Amino acid sequence: MQDGRAPRIRNRAPAAIQITAEQLLREAQERQESTFRAPKQRVEDFEELHEYRGRKRKEFEERVRRTRGSIKEWTQYANWEASQNEFDRSRSIFERALDVDPRSVQLWLSYTEMELKSRNVQHARNLFDRAVTLLPRVDQLWYKYVYLEELLQNVPGARQVFERWMQWEPDDKAWQAYIKMEERYDESDRASVIYERWIAVRPDPRVWVKWAKFEEERGKLDKAREVFQTALQFFGDEEEQVEKAQAVFNAFAKMETRLKEYERARVIYKFALSRLPRSKSANLYAAYTKFEKQHGTRSIVESTVHGKRRIQYEDEVSQDGRNYDVWFDYVRLEEGALRTLREEGGTKEEEDAAMERVRDVYERAVAHVPPGQEKRHWRRYIFLWLEYALFEEIETKDYDRARQVYRTVLNLVPHKQFTFAKLWIMAAKFETRQLDLMAARKMLGTAIGMCPKESLFKGYIQLEMDLREFDRVRTLYEKYLEYDPTNSAAWIKYAELETALEDFTRAEAIFELGVSQASLSMPEILWKAYIDFEVDEQGDREKTRSLYERLVVLSGHHKVWISYAEFEGSSIPLPRAMREEDEDEDAEPRVVAGDPELARQVFERGYKDLKVKGLKAERAALLESWKAFEQEHGSESDLAKVEGMMPIIGRKQHVDKETGQVVEDWELVFADDEREANPRSFKFLQMAHAWKHSQAKKSGGPGILSGFTPATASVPESTQNDDVRMEDRREQEDSHSDVASSDGE
Repeated sequence: MQDGRAPRIRNRAPAAIQITAEQLLREAQERQESTFRAPKQRVEDFEELHEYRGRKRKEFEERVRRTRGSIKEWTQYANWEASQNEFDRSRSIFERALDVDPRSVQLWLSYTEMELKSRNVQHARNLFDRAVTLLPRVDQLWYKYVYLEELLQNVPGARQVFERWMQWEPDDKAWQAYIKMEERYDESDRASVIYERWIAVRPDPRVWVKWAKFEEERGKLDKAREVFQTALQFFGDEEEQVEKAQAVFNAFAKMETRLKEYERARVIYKFALSRLPRSKSANLYAAYTKFEKQHGTRSIVESTVHGKRRIQYEDEVSQDGRNYDVWFDYVRLEEGALRTLREEGGTKEEEDAAMERVRDVYERAVAHVPPGQEKRHWRRYIFLWLEYALFEEIETKDYDRARQVYRTVLNLVPHKQFTFAKLWIMAAKFETRQLDLMAARKMLGTAIGMCPKESLFKGYIQLEMDLREFDRVRTLYEKYLEYDPTNSAAWIKYAELETALEDFTRAEAIFELGVSQASLSMPEILWKAYIDFEVDEQGDREKTRSLYERLVVLSGHHKVWISYAEFEGSSIPLPRAMREEDEDEDAEPRVVAGDPELARQVFERGYKDLKVKGLKAERAALLESWKAFEQEHGSESDLAKVEGMMPIIGRKQHVDKETGQVVEDWELVFADDEREANPRSFKFLQMAHAWKHSQAKKSGGPGILSGFTPATASVPESTQNDDVRMEDRREQEDSHSDVASSDGE
């Protein structure tokens, strides 16, 4: 690296020989040194065997002497002796190890495994008996002991071991293992007795359910019902006890359902649900809902589903009363229940009760007023009020109550800090539907006077437009523009109103007043609307031309120049006075043709203006539009002139100040700029392009490059040589400038 810059990579081509990651890994594996392996020893006679055993015993004795508490060393020692068929020595070593740690489960298991491998079954039994006597709480020893007895087909012995184990009241897996053993030998009565003893030790609901399911599977249905009834009597009828026994109720009802005793199942579900609060019986209620969907009537199913969802919504709103989305869902649930009841032809009392439930939910929801005075906290809350008012108006037809809802919420919102235009507009539309226009206008007038807002003006104007009160609409637009004179859309709408009313003088005056404002939010749309009005409605070319002249002075944007030129070259409708004379509606509307020469003059003015301002991209865009115009309206010479003005892409090198590296940028190079800045260089490029043009004609390739016109006059050879030498000298002095042709050469 030099002067802090990264080295430049000269050759970026891939290497001729590519090395993959697989090759690297294979070479690393091949070059690894082989691991050390101990040599194999072969014993030829008994003397060598005794010598080998003595040496190994000495090593093991040294190890167990150094690490007396390590059960692993003892186990290796004993297993080695067993591998030499020295079982007495192996037992002696295990016994010495048990003297060190008699409560090591792994030691007992290794000891019994050694005996079993050597087929000393009685020794293994004795060991298991000693182990479970010493460690009765270690289930693994009991499982091994039972497995041994059952493997030897000693079922009474296995049963005896289980009985000894059950006296210690082990966990549920032990009881389940005892029951499964009895089931394997078809001793169902013994298994039932074991379930009864299990219940006496651990009377949990799941144990009751397993017992009843066992009785059902073996066909003792009366016994299964008796088990469930005993369980329900055991747990009692108190709320806490019933809550604890939900699994028993659920299993009891499902059993009756499987037996097609649907009424029994329904009674069981209702009995449990009647003694539990909704918040504590979600799972049981879900099971009951599923049951009713499968076996109940439509009304029962819908009431069950609604009840389940009510529990869910009540739980959610109790946790967060300002969660308005949950209130919306809750309200829709109650309104859906009311509509369903009406469709099915419910009684008047049922409809009134359902209506009161909806109102109660609305009242509880709107009682949770948002904290603080920030509008974002009030948005969802206001929609609750609007839904409430619409419910009273549409569903209950209680218009006085709906009006009271609107007034309450309007008094509740702090309009000095913020307001909601939708609330005012909906309240005014409600009064309009009740044919009280004075109240609606008074309400919107109060809103505009208290908290003026764009959407309020739009809503009020739309209301008066629907009523065809155009004088009031004019007054509102005036107030609107006094409130916000920078709103271009408001000026346009006001002028469109006057145009629709065919008061073109007022419309023109409104446009003129609008564009004369010192500041506008989007002035371009207002100017465009003004120009379109003069072209389409008035047909006044002179007035439109003056508007364009004013606009190019104000902005000078290239799109304005393009639009101006296209206007001069295109046809426009006749002036309105001439249109009124021609009253034939069936005839095609007559137009006034444009003047292409004026359009070209505008294009030239725009090009010069953008050139003075140094806007190259805008000049290129204007030339593209000019070229398209000439392709449609001009001759070949006019088109060639514009094509000769088109830019080419050039490259410019410069040193980046941050990195210090030479970077290349692309720029647009215009022929007239190059002619003015470098006349000799431009002449040289003309001759080069002329030569390329002649070569292309000979070979039938592409023609001259765009942006430069070849020199047509003959140039003396001496002058050409001088120009070439001067150009070479200039390129050496300014090596950072390189102009590329559009052909990429």
